[in-house]
Amino acid sequence: MFFDSWAGLGRVLLVGVPAYVLLISVLRLSGKRTLAKMNAFDLVVTVALGSTLATILLSADVALAEGVLALALLIGAQFAVAWSAVRSRKLRETVRAAPTLLVWQGAFRTQAARDQRVSRPEVLQAIRSQGMGGLDQVTAVILEADGSLSVISTAEAGDLSALDDVLNDDESPRA
Repeated sequence: MFFDSWAGLGRVLLVGVPAYVLLISVLRLSGKRTLAKMNAFDLVVTVALGSTLATILLSADVALAEGVLALALLIGAQFAVAWSAVRSRKLRETVRAAPTLLVWQGAFRTQAARDQRVSRPEVLQAIRSQGMGGLDQVTAVILEADGSLSVISTAEAGDLSALDDVLNDDESPRA
């Protein structure tokens, strides 16, 4: 239970070090997007990468070459989907969550928060963390695709062009 053999430990070292180095190298080559703040799609790929690395390290049934190919396949697929999503709105909408407007012009949008399973106290906490004491100081609170809450104060709202992807036509202040 605590120790099988020196050969098993040696295998972990012999396979683990190159697998780790190759994983880091491939991640660096794939670009910053692979390591960016995660949406659900990125989280799945990250968990799969961790699981694959663990399998390479601990399973004698998986050769290093097979494991490296699996890592490269996952990173390549993530890169291909991310690259394609930048160019295709339909694919982007399929693999990435859209941001959701939770507060608009000081009014809490109960149904939107309920649909996203976000509580009013969570939204109020985000507002307080930005140093604001009331909804009257808030133009918008957005639940971003990565799960974070963005708070836009009335004083800093500007022309609201940063909200183009979250405002409906009936909410837009521009004609």
